[in-house]
Amino acid sequence: MANKKEALSIEQTEELLGLLKSRFESNMKRHTRLEWSKVQAKLEANSDKLRIIYEMESTGGEPDVIGYDETSGEYIYCDCSAESPKGRRSVCYDHEALNARKQNKPENSAMQMAAEIGIELLNEEQYRELQQVGPFDAKTSSWLRTPDDIRKLGGAVFGDYRYGKVFLYHNGADSYYGARGFRGLLRV
Repeated sequence: MANKKEALSIEQTEELLGLLKSRFESNMKRHTRLEWSKVQAKLEANSDKLRIIYEMESTGGEPDVIGYDETSGEYIYCDCSAESPKGRRSVCYDHEALNARKQNKPENSAMQMAAEIGIELLNEEQYRELQQVGPFDAKTSSWLRTPDDIRKLGGAVFGDYRYGKVFLYHNGADSYYGARGFRGLLRV
């Protein structure tokens, strides 16, 4: 994984752009009517965002374009790995929950890792939208950005895809499981 403050090398950049182009072309249903050349130009003009996508990739996210915001002119990248990214599992929801655990603490939290990478956790609506080009998380689950009123009561929200449906659940924010991670979103 590249250091978050260190720019990607020319070789890393070329390799990543090649991978992203291949993924883009292999998954056109995720981004109908979008052109790779425009996406690539935006990525090449934003080396910091490209570095973040590199980190999404290195933690198993398989990032891909899932939309375009007409208002802001930004492409929306999201983790599109079939299951919750491997390098981001076994984490509780946030740092507050991590600190509250008395024993068997995980190494990190979803919110902290997302901040370190430079991405935001998907909210419930974004997770449901992602599932329109899915399915994702048929064997795993992903923490979702939790509304403050739920979090204040000690809970957190996660989602998965089972039986042909998207399910949203709650759990204590301090819980963690080997099959639960998180998905991130980045605007470029």
